[in-house]
Amino acid sequence: MIEAAMIWNEPNNKSHWDPEIDPDWRLFAEMAIAAGQAIKAENPTLPRVLGGISPIDPSFIRNLAERGVLENVDVVAVHGFPLDWNLWQIHEWPARIDEIRAVTDKPIWVTEVGISTFGAEEVQVWGLKRTAELLIGEVPRIHWYSLYDLPRAWGATTRHREAEGSSYYRHFYMGLLREDGSPKPALEEFAKHAPEMGLCQWFHFEDHRLDDAVAWMKRLGVKHLRTGLSWADSFRPNALDWFDRQMEALADFDVTVTFCFTPEHRGIAPHHTSPPQIKEEFAEFCATMIRRYAGSQAAPTPTGRVLEAL
Repeated sequence: MIEAAMIWNEPNNKSHWDPEIDPDWRLFAEMAIAAGQAIKAENPTLPRVLGGISPIDPSFIRNLAERGVLENVDVVAVHGFPLDWNLWQIHEWPARIDEIRAVTDKPIWVTEVGISTFGAEEVQVWGLKRTAELLIGEVPRIHWYSLYDLPRAWGATTRHREAEGSSYYRHFYMGLLREDGSPKPALEEFAKHAPEMGLCQWFHFEDHRLDDAVAWMKRLGVKHLRTGLSWADSFRPNALDWFDRQMEALADFDVTVTFCFTPEHRGIAPHHTSPPQIKEEFAEFCATMIRRYAGSQAAPTPTGRVLEAL
């Protein structure tokens, strides 16, 4: 069921990692290395993915490489939103991928790409078709963000909020389905490109959309899904019950599970973007989730055969 484990989300975006506490990403690198090693110790055959970077920045990858992070991951991921937030045009996608290829020999996945319908729903149709033309065959994994619009009552996971002006409100209109579950015009276009194009859908704690999302994804022919398990949520009452329900519901998909979000009481600062006080606690969360949902495996034998741990 679990295809890969992703370590954090957009670590070079201040909405997901605090650069005031960790301006050179030394603490992030130490945490990512600990998590990568813990995941490998539990399941050495499971690909470890560096959290998708946004913006696409080769200097950030070089920094992490110099700190030893790339020795502890198997895939590098990028995120791009050229019609909404990035300062480049959609046709530049291959060039942006090449910028990262120039600084690492790791496989590159696009684990979030999307287009808001904030201005017009027809823009998303054109943009999805053009994105498919540019990226299918260029990278081995593409995850369209997202299936659902973000409910306005929830708020977007960003530290900028209304200071972004209209850009903030684009967060709420990234779905192929509207908040009420009705389809947008781009849904039909997406179906033409599944399963080559997967989905990224974040599920909130006890998300009421889970079962409907599964039904829609099966109807669309989705094979690859990216979602998350929140370290912060793991401290909620009945957290494991919810994690079990979510992962059981997603059992028919190849899932890239993202581990992120610092619990307020375990961060250097009381915020989900903070580096943890003790990096090993995040690593242990990752290991526990892998053990629970991906299983532990022994190291490969000399013939390459993997023996399951007793």
